Amino acid sequence: MGLLDSILGSVMVGRQGQNSGQAALVNAVIQMIANKGNGNGGLAGLVQAFTLNGMGNIASSWVSTGQNQPISPDQIQNALGGSGGGLLAQLAQSAGMSQGDASSQLSRLLPGLVDKLTPDGQIPQADTLEQMLGTFNIDK
Repeated sequence: MGLLDSILGSVMVGRQGQNSGQAALVNAVIQMIANKGNGNGGLAGLVQAFTLNGMGNIASSWVSTGQNQPISPDQIQNALGGSGGGLLAQLAQSAGMSQGDASSQLSRLLPGLVDKLTPDGQIPQADTLEQMLGTFNIDK
């Protein structure tokens, strides 16, 4: 559980008042990244969504071993399909929050989360990533 503790500690520090919604959002992102049958392509698919929408340099900075570039809520909405049935809508619905709230929180969460899941500067294979994450559920 060390990796998950590290991830949660780093992305949730200082956000005590937002824990229930943020916990649900982190759980939804972890489940999506673990690619639990949702067809979104896991972590590689998430990074690719940013690349296809002109933000590959930002997402690549999260994967690489250098400093993470920030991302705005608007950029999250553009990359993850904020209007309609995109990934942002799915994550927001899973977390029980609006897409605006989800994009705002994801702009703070994703850089650190992706960074922690790619400590060697590369996206791990799907089976390795799923093994790292196990059957993680933040609500447990």
